[in-house]
Amino acid sequence: MSASPTGPACQPAPLRLMAVHAHPDDESSKGAATMVHYVRSGADVMVCTLTGGERGDILNKAMDKPEVRAGLTRIRREEMARAREILGVRQQFLGFTDSGLPEGDPPPPLPEGCFALVDLADAAEPLVRAVREFRPHVILTYDENGGYPHPDHVKTHQVTVEAFEAAADPDRYPGSGDPWQPLKLYYFVSFHKERFTALHEEMERRGLESPYAEWFARWEERAAGRREWEITTRVPCADHFEVRDQALLAHATQIDPAGSWFACPLEVQQAAWPTEDYHLARSVVDTELPEDDLFAGIWERVSL
Repeated sequence: MSASPTGPACQPAPLRLMAVHAHPDDESSKGAATMVHYVRSGADVMVCTLTGGERGDILNKAMDKPEVRAGLTRIRREEMARAREILGVRQQFLGFTDSGLPEGDPPPPLPEGCFALVDLADAAEPLVRAVREFRPHVILTYDENGGYPHPDHVKTHQVTVEAFEAAADPDRYPGSGDPWQPLKLYYFVSFHKERFTALHEEMERRGLESPYAEWFARWEERAAGRREWEITTRVPCADHFEVRDQALLAHATQIDPAGSWFACPLEVQQAAWPTEDYHLARSVVDTELPEDDLFAGIWERVSL
């Protein structure tokens, strides 16, 4: 984090970071090492999880059991509690129901009452309330495509932009707390070609078999119709990749320990790409790009 004034007369108030996610496990797969970096630097970090992940698939075959399926809502909350403890963050569920990922051609209609079908104002109100209560300086979320086009991720983007823009306006969402102006809004830029190219090349340099060859072969298909966001901000956080992985493994229904999340050795990741990356989408403070700190331009604004 950037240097700040110190001394008995000018101790800064804690910086506050909020990450807004669609489902439990998203917080551990996107920006988790960044959150650990800031927690351990003294910031207060809150994760807002919009749904409970009730309709998520069980992606770890070892957990695919009838009793797990029957108790999935409870189990995913228990997994989130473990991940939250590992990361050292605060976390709250905002109460919406997972939409599921519709599959088929054409895809089936979304289930009635799911998060993706909730009116925008109704979907945003709990987040506006959370923003006004927690008073974050920085908010993190997905881009307009949701990072990938899951309906809950797309809706999370829409809700977060709405909350960022509305939270400071006393005429909007009256009764949802005292107005608060977040200062910066970032989008995660997590799964981009530059990063995977660096990981692939580092594995080949070390004589290791890269898991990314097939991935690159399908790159154009994966990237079709998606906007490539400029990376404005790279947060050095390689020292916390191991904690990120521990938090991922806490989501045992979603993460296979032998799966693709862990196909690239930790030391390769730390050497080849030691940052987590973001696009600065909104800012009400002056900052010089590129950045290496989500709070760049904010330190001088924070007071007791």
